[in-house]
Amino acid sequence: MSLASAEMISSIWQILIALFLGVAIGVERSVAHKTAGMRTYGLLSMGSCLFILISKFILPAGGGYADPERIAAGVIMGVGFLCGGVIMVKDQHLSGLTTAAGLWVAAGVGMAVGFNLIPLAIYTTFVTLFAFTVLWILEQYVVGKIENVHMLEKSQIDE
Repeated sequence: MSLASAEMISSIWQILIALFLGVAIGVERSVAHKTAGMRTYGLLSMGSCLFILISKFILPAGGGYADPERIAAGVIMGVGFLCGGVIMVKDQHLSGLTTAAGLWVAAGVGMAVGFNLIPLAIYTTFVTLFAFTVLWILEQYVVGKIENVHMLEKSQIDE
């Protein structure tokens, strides 16, 4: 097996890993009935990985014009544009910000896989799921406590 074909097989696995990690993040978003779900997160992570892999393959053959860091910066900017479309303001209420942040992280996970930083990508996926689930529960608890205090204060003022 030649070096090129070994790298290609490795790249195929990296794309599948990026897809799987993105889907893992997207499952939570689907369960939470958010606008972006498993397919969106999976495709974003996989696409980010693909762009990094392409840059790594082009670099040796292209005379140095395909800088992986510049391609990574382009991916980040493109994902930022995509995320901007997820964020909405309606009646002074901001929505989609957490989903946009999650998409941004999913792109980072895909890029980490593309740069073969797979343990970092896996760890980041777990931390992201922690933020989406455990921190959401904590946030709901804290907001509930604060609302109870405000209701108590309002009832004392009304008396």
